[in-house]
Amino acid sequence: MAAAVGTRLERYREIASVLSRHGLSFIIGATGLDRFEPAAQEQTRASNPENLRRALEELGPTFVKLGQVLSTRSDVLPPAYLTELAKLQDRAPVVPAAVIKRLIVEELGDQPDKVFASFQLKPLASASIGQAHLATLHDGTEVVVKVQRPDIATNIAIDLEILHTLAVRASRQWKLAADYNITGITDEFARTLREELDYTHEGRNAETFAANFAGDDTIQIPRVFWDTSTTRVLTLERITGIKVDDLVALDAAGIDRRGIVVHAVDAIAQMVFVDGVFHADPHPGNLFVEASGRIGLIDFGMVGQIDDTLRGQLADLFMALSRHDPDRMASALMALSSSKSSIDQESLRADLVGFIDIYRGKGLGEVDTAALINKLLAVLRHNRLQLQPSIVMLLRMLLMVEGMGVLLDPTFNLGDALKPYATKLALSKFSPAAIARRLAAAGLEAAELGIELPDKIRKVFDVIDRNGIEVHLRASELDPLVARVERVGNRVVAGVIAAAFIRGIGELAVSDRKRFGHWSGPLMGIGLGASGALSAYIALTSMRRRRQN
Repeated sequence: MAAAVGTRLERYREIASVLSRHGLSFIIGATGLDRFEPAAQEQTRASNPENLRRALEELGPTFVKLGQVLSTRSDVLPPAYLTELAKLQDRAPVVPAAVIKRLIVEELGDQPDKVFASFQLKPLASASIGQAHLATLHDGTEVVVKVQRPDIATNIAIDLEILHTLAVRASRQWKLAADYNITGITDEFARTLREELDYTHEGRNAETFAANFAGDDTIQIPRVFWDTSTTRVLTLERITGIKVDDLVALDAAGIDRRGIVVHAVDAIAQMVFVDGVFHADPHPGNLFVEASGRIGLIDFGMVGQIDDTLRGQLADLFMALSRHDPDRMASALMALSSSKSSIDQESLRADLVGFIDIYRGKGLGEVDTAALINKLLAVLRHNRLQLQPSIVMLLRMLLMVEGMGVLLDPTFNLGDALKPYATKLALSKFSPAAIARRLAAAGLEAAELGIELPDKIRKVFDVIDRNGIEVHLRASELDPLVARVERVGNRVVAGVIAAAFIRGIGELAVSDRKRFGHWSGPLMGIGLGASGALSAYIALTSMRRRRQN
């Protein structure tokens, strides 16, 4: 235990020393590292953004990856920092061959040349977490074997613990850090990095994408070979082809670059709008083009997810943007974001009026998507709103796709390419199935509330009867219930307005059971739930009025 504590103390001192040498004393003060700060030392002369990049590079893998994540957070950092942090490279020295052999034996139970028909000890690529080696299975299949660096998990665990502590301290001492939820950003980063350390997580992601694109001859996903894979070793089918940014080689092979862009956009649209699971790091090194034009996609360590709720919130944002409605847009952005400080909605609305004016009268295909996203993120940053992690990854992915698209086809416009999908997404909110799902959800919650509320009220009156007027209640204990009542109350109002619609569908279900019979149960539940909740809502409102009088 003493050795572990000593390691942490030494790491704290190292972090303070590196930050001090690069002239980042303001970070030292904000994070409480000043007690570890060394005596005066010569400082580098550069801008703060450049000093930050250099410091992160010097501090190693965890901090380099943190900087790479921050380079995508336009909703948090200003452009100068984003530009500098984007230069961070995930490079690391090669692990000696003897160490790789030892790791293979530890993980797979035998020497590399026994486990595989052939294994190249010289790495294909070397990064901070692991190395990639070419190998061949005994059946002749060419594979790439990813081997994790020794002790990397332990070192990263220590760094993540320290980062959490520093983020908490900064949030207590620096209002800006609290407003931007630095602790939340750090914890989310820690979660994703821990997932990246478990190679089985990447393997499962690869299999998910393989299933989603089964039968699609324009996209290739590598197979996972689980017999030679563990949490620290991952064996994947080798994907060969021309790197997507090698224009000379693509042209020499006679490959239609515009066709590649079409296939890529179709794949991205399927991931986002259909599957709800998308590759969050489609940089050129992860995309290969075969002679047939098929795109090979690799590296599934970073994956984003979009559920039905998030998809609906995105639809609200698209609709507000297309209608040039700043109020709807403010509501949509607040639903997609979080903030640790109170939001000045008038300020947000004013910023959005200016934002909308820039693009008023322009179709989606006429807009520079990267510029639009960056301006929107600047609005969020000014109002100290932070996007949900999945949305951050989505925007980062879209910017990468646009950059790749323009490189391959200078006439490419991402907005124009995605317009049909975005329109379909927005309209999907009003499909019968979507309306039925929302009504069913409202009915179930209303029914639950109708059951729970009388018991809650009875307990309150039992306390009043038993203790007279000496009642000790904390408002915080009732807040969740009141919030739920208000939320459901709004839904019930919508449910009452839609009563005729519900009845009409119910009658159709009775008259044509073969076609609509599966709606009968849910619709009856909606009606009963809405009725019970409406009665409860009226009762609670009456009780409040009596109490106020």
